[in-house]
Amino acid sequence: MATESRHVTEHIDRPARVVYAYAADPANLAHWAPGLGSSVRLEDGRWLVDVPGGGAAEVVFVPRNDFGVLDHEVLLPGGGIVHVPFRVLADGEHAEVVFTVRRAAGMTDEEFDRDAAAVAADLARLKRILEG
Repeated sequence: MATESRHVTEHIDRPARVVYAYAADPANLAHWAPGLGSSVRLEDGRWLVDVPGGGAAEVVFVPRNDFGVLDHEVLLPGGGIVHVPFRVLADGEHAEVVFTVRRAAGMTDEEFDRDAAAVAADLARLKRILEG
């Protein structure tokens, strides 16, 4: 059975290369994605974030690239892996960011809506930071 996905987007009035450079730096997560990254830290070459219930998850981005791909995996303390598709697309002199929210197994409609709303808030915060 296919996983349900929702694409959450935001247009940012900055060049795509600028948006990509900022969003590709895990150290910036705490500024624009506090739900994931309020506790971001680099330990032994690994980007870690504290998770509810204790423990730390590792965030692993794809290597930097010229295509605007910011896909990453969140390696959970219990061994689970969350795959996160994320793109920065050029839109003329500006950028569009596209973040794919996937419904986890057993997730209710309300939980899925809440996750998508949290991502939308994070992308709006990214826009404010980069346009400010």
